[in-house]
Amino acid sequence: MNAEDNQSSFRLTSECGGFQFRPLVLVARACPVIVTVFLLFLTSAGCRFSASGKNALGAQLHQQGQYTAALQQFQQVVAEDPANPDGYYNLAATTHRLAKQRSDEALFNNAEALYNQCLDHDPNHVECHRGLAVLLMDTGRPDRSFALIKNWASRNPTQAEPRIELARLYEEVNQPETALKYLEDAVQQDANNSRAWLALARLRESSGDLPQALQNYQRALALNNTQPMIAERVAALSRQINSNLDAARSGAGTQIATPLPYSAPNRY
Repeated sequence: MNAEDNQSSFRLTSECGGFQFRPLVLVARACPVIVTVFLLFLTSAGCRFSASGKNALGAQLHQQGQYTAALQQFQQVVAEDPANPDGYYNLAATTHRLAKQRSDEALFNNAEALYNQCLDHDPNHVECHRGLAVLLMDTGRPDRSFALIKNWASRNPTQAEPRIELARLYEEVNQPETALKYLEDAVQQDANNSRAWLALARLRESSGDLPQALQNYQRALALNNTQPMIAERVAALSRQINSNLDAARSGAGTQIATPLPYSAPNRY
């Protein structure tokens, strides 16, 4: 669950979407053993398709503010597919949202347990790490929040995602210089990570380093050109930098543009 308004980034999966079923009768004639394996796979695939649909419906209900109905969908996901980490994450994120709304300690405990179940099934689940880190902050345990993400980073020394999340935590506790260090490390670890460049751009823009921020936004956009907010930010910063240059030539003061806000699903 994200810090801004604690809205979650739902994960909708279909693990067997590219599988094309062979005619069962032809397989049966070829090998009865293959039929058994095929039927087992078909059952598993059906569960995953069903889970994906319920995750999607639950996400839609959540976005409409129907949290109880969303919970019911996510509960069905984990009941039908107990190894589905996204089902546990969506269930945890919705429970976390309700816990904050109601200041309900029992719901906070339940959400924490569900986040941990998600991580049991996917130790590198990005959204779940973020959600659990926020919950630990919400419940007055900042040391454990930082320890969670630092341990994740230690287990994955070449991955950018843990460092992006660490940077965000440090930015939220008003330590932008430390956040900058982790983001610079993130783009060194993975120079093709659009989210890392976007996070770096945002932080540099908020500090007033507009030319460098513009370069970082442009790099993020080049790596993922399906982000209209970033394209808009590139255009806005270009205008702002040109305006500042014109103002400097005329002796007027410069202005700092409003930074790009966190986006709900992808955070940075």
